Amino acid sequence: MATVNTKTGQAVDRSILDSMLRRRLFYTPSFEIYGGVSGLYDYGPPGCSVVANIVDLWRKHFVLEEDMLEVDCTMLTPHEILKTSGHVEKFADWMCKDPKTGEIFRADHLVEEVLESRLKGDKEARGQKVAVDAEKEAKKKKKSKEAKAIKLDDAVVKEYEEVLAQIDNYGGPELEEIIAKYDIRNPTTDGNLLPPVAFNLMFQTAIGPSSNMPGYLRPETAQGQFLNFQKLLDFNNQSMPFASASIGKSFRNEISPRAGLLRVREFLMAEIEHYVDPEGGKKHSRFEEVKDVEMTLLNRNVQLAGSTQVEKMTIGKAVETGLVDNETLGYFLARIQIFLQKLGVDQNKVRFRQHMANEMAHYAADCWDAELLTSYGWIECVGCADRSAYDLTVHKNKTGAPLVVREPRAEPLKIEEWQIDLEKKKFGPRFKKDGKTVEAAVDALSQELREKLSLDLEQNGKIEIDVEGVGSGKVELEKDIINIEKRTRVENTREYTPNVIEPSFGIGRIFYAMIEHVYWSRAGDEARGVLSFPPLIAPTKVLLVPLSTHASFRPLSQRLMLKLRRMGVSNRVDDSSASIGKRYARNDELGTPFGITVDFQSVKDNTFTLRDRDSTKQVRASEDEILQAIKSMVDGDETWEDIRKRLPEFTGQDVE
Repeated sequence: MATVNTKTGQAVDRSILDSMLRRRLFYTPSFEIYGGVSGLYDYGPPGCSVVANIVDLWRKHFVLEEDMLEVDCTMLTPHEILKTSGHVEKFADWMCKDPKTGEIFRADHLVEEVLESRLKGDKEARGQKVAVDAEKEAKKKKKSKEAKAIKLDDAVVKEYEEVLAQIDNYGGPELEEIIAKYDIRNPTTDGNLLPPVAFNLMFQTAIGPSSNMPGYLRPETAQGQFLNFQKLLDFNNQSMPFASASIGKSFRNEISPRAGLLRVREFLMAEIEHYVDPEGGKKHSRFEEVKDVEMTLLNRNVQLAGSTQVEKMTIGKAVETGLVDNETLGYFLARIQIFLQKLGVDQNKVRFRQHMANEMAHYAADCWDAELLTSYGWIECVGCADRSAYDLTVHKNKTGAPLVVREPRAEPLKIEEWQIDLEKKKFGPRFKKDGKTVEAAVDALSQELREKLSLDLEQNGKIEIDVEGVGSGKVELEKDIINIEKRTRVENTREYTPNVIEPSFGIGRIFYAMIEHVYWSRAGDEARGVLSFPPLIAPTKVLLVPLSTHASFRPLSQRLMLKLRRMGVSNRVDDSSASIGKRYARNDELGTPFGITVDFQSVKDNTFTLRDRDSTKQVRASEDEILQAIKSMVDGDETWEDIRKRLPEFTGQDVE
């Protein structure tokens, strides 16, 4: 699938872009000299800088501005924690295998690939223009019946489109039916596939030298935050609402990672857990600030109808109409969009897609993904889930830890309820080692059941309750051991388990999608790539270019370099023998937004030219004015157009 740069109208050729990124060492396959391992990549110097700048902006935009509590938790997680959270049983994708070749496919991705290929063949058969994916075109020589131009019935085309619109909603049984119904096979060998089976995505390990404590590399940073909830609440002086945040590596044993940086086995996550009182309607004190932000929304009902038609509306209206469940969820969706905009993400290639019922994580009550359009299609880069009270509740129930909020009530609350008293002197000797189990079962009895049992106790002098793991599973309690009566209890303190709204950011995916969005080439020089990073995100902000190797230029270059670095502005000097045009072209590929040329006029009067990467226009001014302009643009206080209006344009030197 090809995408188009919105500003230039150029199609993004992924093979050329990927070649440039690897050549300029933004990233490279890990262990490449040993043949590499799919789904693992190393970041080079410019890649590290861009990622660091994204994380720095994320911290300022969320942690600092929202006054969040940042934590850094361990990546090693004991089995018991992830069993309690549900990940051991439910953190899985569906895979199918070619029994002849042993090749493994992720079932939903295979269905997408094959059906999209058939739809492409249908368009070609109908004489319609089809966007070309350069990477897939390079594999055309492989025998695959899916690549043939064959006209499909209109009804079949409609079916395919409906399946693709709902692809994220299908589980294993549905995928098995689709694979059988549409005769989906191994695209390369045309071989039949075994039915889909669930594959847990967590990397298992053992903690300690005796290997008697099974564990996993964490699949998310969230669990560490939840387990520290009570300590964070205390740190926050018991004040609600509040949010914790964490940035760190997570690990998922992807079935068949075939999409570069978009599907990897080790990745950087930035996650927020915003704790909110469920009784307050999940209002947010700053929602008014974002209510007019316009969003592009794809709701679950549209997808279930077999469509991907988006709707544009303000987040205020989306919350008001109930499309987005509550203000806190809506607030973070808007803040996510603003963050992506600051990064330079093309706003015409952003949509927020609501999860359908079957695809939602086991803990989620509602979830929206910020998806970015790339040459790989729409890619989830940020998830924003309402996790309700799931995580804190399951960990509280498992450990007994008080993962709750206790607040004094403005007015005492009188509660009429059925209370149970046990005669401990008789109860203990009667049940001995099973005493705690029986007592826990008694405490867990609902109010409705307690009322019924009180009548049974009064009429029969005894009751029978279910107790799993004791005897036959039922236990008799006589009137001399148990008493049930209705009483009034006064509560001066309210205790509740907070709900959690969780924005979760895949930094690597954002990094790659943003690069596709800002990549273009100059007219007539398609081989000359340009990365139009915003100055805030660019790996190097300024290139210092002496006109030649003349000795008088070096002191000026060194002085500028040191002054810029002391201002916190990254820069580098290129005093190679290449022409100025070639030196700038090399750094356009790295996304360097500004260039300072040091020439003989600079030696005479200490003035310099300042070049803008995208327009290649230049201005000339004194050293202090140039440095102040750069600092202002890097900090986001001014744009290049602002600088052009107040500093004189320079046209006397051709640097192209």
